[in-house]
Amino acid sequence: MKTGCLVLQDGTVFEGRLFGAAIPVSSGEVVFNTALSGYQEILSDPSYAGQIITFTNPHIGNYGVNNKDNESRGIFARGMIVRDYDEHYSNYRAEQSLAKWLEKAGIGAICGLDTRKLTRHIREHGSIPAAFGTAPVEELLRAAKKERGTRGIDLVKTVSATKPYTRGTGKLRITALDFGIKTSIIDHLVKFATVTVLPAGATQQEIINTKPDGLFLSNGPGDPEVIDYGVATIKQLLGQVPIFGICLGHQLLATALGAKTEKMPFGHHGANHPVQDLNNGKVEITSQNHNFTVVEKSLKDAVVTHRNLNDGVVEGIKSTRYPAFSVQYHPEAGPGPHDADYLFDRFKAMMEGQR
Repeated sequence: MKTGCLVLQDGTVFEGRLFGAAIPVSSGEVVFNTALSGYQEILSDPSYAGQIITFTNPHIGNYGVNNKDNESRGIFARGMIVRDYDEHYSNYRAEQSLAKWLEKAGIGAICGLDTRKLTRHIREHGSIPAAFGTAPVEELLRAAKKERGTRGIDLVKTVSATKPYTRGTGKLRITALDFGIKTSIIDHLVKFATVTVLPAGATQQEIINTKPDGLFLSNGPGDPEVIDYGVATIKQLLGQVPIFGICLGHQLLATALGAKTEKMPFGHHGANHPVQDLNNGKVEITSQNHNFTVVEKSLKDAVVTHRNLNDGVVEGIKSTRYPAFSVQYHPEAGPGPHDADYLFDRFKAMMEGQR
């Protein structure tokens, strides 16, 4: 492995070793993920577009990579940071090493860093733009300072489907707006419905033409405030069809209902976040990946249904006027626990009740 450096926008430097694609400079916003496994699903989640992922689990790569666990058509993250990379993988499902997979995708990675120190730095100062690679520290610092992060940038257009496609053969018809949809979400929906996936910029009429029993608003990357075209379309469809949103879809539904969103200091990224269902008091362990959150005081025509027990952030809402609800976390897991997959059954029941 070649030696290289990670340079944060504030000038902090970490020395390490590079693997994956050989890139002189890779830049993006650094976040940390606390999941113990699932690095392939995490890296291929489109919601990480524009970001470099630090894994707090110190050992990464030991079970390799396969062609079945990808959550999208590629890797949209800008890179990965790990403490110890294990190139000697062992798993009966593995088809190649993590390094080889990254190399084929053109994604760089760096290991040998003190990821505990880096994670504490992010917790104290917030998610921060950075750059890593073989380039000199001065060049990496210039790249880090030019990096804009994720605020105010439409990253959805870089991950959304370019044309419609259909999956499944169920009796119910779901139209999904693709803001960066994960494969495992579609896998859950096709268990009971035929799913038509449309690009994020689909119009109200294009959605109505699919004759949906329900509208699904997918996860996705970046700042919800700049996805005004999605919010406008959702506003037009409120009350016309049942709506279920996840992650970015949750934020866009809340915005369509009149709420505001804000960027969190370092977001929620992991597979172990406790969330309480305020309807019955039960606590779910959830998979999460978001940098922005709905401002509770700004909610209109909606009530909070779920709350994060770590920091009190809004994790779910339900409209008081329309058949529409959403959650900030990922009930489909991929990776993560399946405590919240009942929400797909709730969406199914809502659609059947409206037919």
